Amino acid sequence: MRPTGWPPDGRYAYAVTTPTRRIAHLDLDAFYASVELLRYPQLKGLPVVIGGGRRKVDERLAQAGRQLRFIPVDAFARLKDYTGRGVITTATYAARQFGVGSAMGLMKAARLCPQAILLPVDFDEYRQYSRLFKSLITEIAPQMEDRGVDEVYIDFTDVPGGQREGGRVLARLIQKEIFDKTGLTCSIGVAPNKLLAKMASEFNKPNGISIIDEADLQGKIWPLSCRKINGIGPKAGEKLAKLHIHTIGDLAAQKRERLIDHFGKATGAWMHDSAWGHDDRPVVTESEPVSMSRETTFERDLHAVRDKAALGAVFTALCEKLADDLQRKGYAGKTIGIKLRYDNFKSVTRDQTIQTYTADAKTIRHAAGLCLKRVPLNQRLRLLGVRVAALVKADTLEQARPKTPVVRTGPGQEAIDRTAGAGQLF
Repeated sequence: MRPTGWPPDGRYAYAVTTPTRRIAHLDLDAFYASVELLRYPQLKGLPVVIGGGRRKVDERLAQAGRQLRFIPVDAFARLKDYTGRGVITTATYAARQFGVGSAMGLMKAARLCPQAILLPVDFDEYRQYSRLFKSLITEIAPQMEDRGVDEVYIDFTDVPGGQREGGRVLARLIQKEIFDKTGLTCSIGVAPNKLLAKMASEFNKPNGISIIDEADLQGKIWPLSCRKINGIGPKAGEKLAKLHIHTIGDLAAQKRERLIDHFGKATGAWMHDSAWGHDDRPVVTESEPVSMSRETTFERDLHAVRDKAALGAVFTALCEKLADDLQRKGYAGKTIGIKLRYDNFKSVTRDQTIQTYTADAKTIRHAAGLCLKRVPLNQRLRLLGVRVAALVKADTLEQARPKTPVVRTGPGQEAIDRTAGAGQLF
């Protein structure tokens, strides 16, 4: 006898519940500065700025070896003594209270917080910690999207503990594991999608966890500035302000058609969807880079003619480092480009596509040199960069040699100079 309510054909009926989508955005707190405080714990709680190149005082500190933690605070370089064109990479929270922040010129920061301690950037050390914290995450939650040296997206949806307390239980576990193994703290936002998760990760910095659900949209997301939406930059923010659209709630109140009229079909529709918290982008566990680049900002502005030898050496070194990056990571590309920033802060880029893929320094140097023919070099430069795009895995290519002639630096550089015209290449 069948119990009442069973299907007439005798099959069992089960309710299938789809788990709620839980996406986390994890951001290490003041990453570079935090790594430096592990090396120099005596600086904890003090305003510290990371930026610029290594200086004589930093070399003396490095010679202290394993006794770094015992170096007196007075022995460190101070921001007030800095002269040059460097910019801040990051700063401790104690320094940020003075208005000092990333991408600010060190000379300007010195006026705001002259007593801040200045440390050089150590990318090798930061990359080592970056690899470590990401490996710890994937041991717990394998679906992780790498978004840079200090941030990732993680799919909590089907991970044990990923649904408990909206994802808070798993977030606490990851926070603890990272801190126990590295000494670093992180902030985590958990939400139904990447868009909201990234905003949520900023709510309780440092070392915080924030959980956002769709029901929180009106109360927690709409009061925020439109600029809090990842992808709305300064220019779009200014344009929105002229339209009297200041908050995400203001943006949500607009008709989609009005936004499309002002920003175009794709961008306008994206803005409207973002304001309503819609984002269906998946967590991408593997992605291939589309380009690699190397650039440097000069301590003083250099002129293409008067400082030709110095610029030529820097240009060659950038190409060699970029080629090394490509070879070490197993890529080759065929679109070579340059980036220049003049002393008036105006930037220009040029690129060209060669016939075959390459990761060869001399080939990159030659093609990048030809790009320089297409830009004016009659004023001083503050930044120089080289880029290789249209990348493919090198092991997928047949052995190929560039069909364009390879022009060597040194004595052969004169050949490039003649093809460019006087003063047009260095």
